Amino acid sequence: MKAIRRVLAACILVAAASAQAAFPERPITLVVPYAPGGSADALARVLAVRVGAKLGTAVVVDNRPGASGTIGAGFAAKAAPDGYTVLYDATPYSINPHLFARMPYAATALQPLALVALAPNIVIVRADSPLKSIKDLADKAKAEPGKINFASGGSGTVQRLAAELLRQRLGLDMVHVGYKSGGPAITDVMGGQVDFMFSTIAASYPLVSSGKLRALAVSSPQRSPRLPDVPTIAEIVAPGYKAYEWNGVFLPTGTPVPIAEKLHKAVVEALKEEEVKKRFVDVGVQPVGSTPAEFADFLKKEDAKWAEVIRKGNIKLD
Repeated sequence: MKAIRRVLAACILVAAASAQAAFPERPITLVVPYAPGGSADALARVLAVRVGAKLGTAVVVDNRPGASGTIGAGFAAKAAPDGYTVLYDATPYSINPHLFARMPYAATALQPLALVALAPNIVIVRADSPLKSIKDLADKAKAEPGKINFASGGSGTVQRLAAELLRQRLGLDMVHVGYKSGGPAITDVMGGQVDFMFSTIAASYPLVSSGKLRALAVSSPQRSPRLPDVPTIAEIVAPGYKAYEWNGVFLPTGTPVPIAEKLHKAVVEALKEEEVKKRFVDVGVQPVGSTPAEFADFLKKEDAKWAEVIRKGNIKLD
C-alpha cells in the first residue's frame, strides 16, 4: 500500500511539473479593476497584447470596475493560483485598506509580480488663472486660509491624496471638492469653478498644450520629458515631495514559482520593447519592469506613506 501511495504521489508531482512546463495552454485573463477607457485600462491593453505574443496565447482584458478597484482585485484574489488569472492594479491598491472598514480579500491573498509603470501628476489651473506658479498657489493659500479649493475624482484617488500631502507638507488650509470622476473635475478647473487639481499627464496634456489649462508643477522628483519646462513641486516649494500613480501586476498567492517566473519574464521583456516604451512615454508614463521583491518593497513604502496622509488628514470615503 505504501508503495502504491508513493507511486501515486510521484505521478501527481510529474503531472504538476508537466502542467507548469506547458503553461500556458489556454488564454490568460488580465483583470483590470477599473472601467474601460481609463489610463490603467489603456496601458493594460498595450501590455496584454505583447505579453500574449511572448507567451504564445491570448491575454484577455477583463474589466471589473467598482468600489475603487476592490471588486476586481477581490475577484483576482479568489481565483485559482494557476497563472491564468492575473491582476493589473494601480495606486488605489495601496490606498483602499486605509479607507475601507473591510476589504473583500485578505492582504496576503495577492503576490506582487512586477511594478509596470510610474506616472507623475501635474498641478493644473485654468489658463487665465492669476496663479502663475506652484509658489503663487502656496503663497495665496497661506495668505488666505480656507479660500483656495482643489478638485479630485474622489477621496480614494491619488489626485486627492497628492493634494493632501502637499497641504500637510506646507501647513496649508485648503478646501477639497470631490467629484465622481476626474473628467468633471478637470472641466470645472478649466471653467474656474475650482482653483486647481492634481491630474494625470494623459488626461490633461492635450488641454495644457492647447492652452486651455496651465500646468504649474509636476509631482515626481524629476521633471517629466513630456513637460520639460514645468518644474517639480520638490524643486520649488517642498523638497523631497513625490507622489506617483503606479500600475503593477499581481498573482493569486500560491501561484507556482515556474509559472510566476514565466509570466514575470514576459512582462519585463514586453516593457523593454521600443513600441511599448513609446506608447507609455507618449502619455507621460515611465515604464519600469521591476522584480517581485522590488515591487513588494515599493508597495510597503506606498502603504506607509498613504496610511499616514489619510490618518493625518482624517480622510474618509466620499
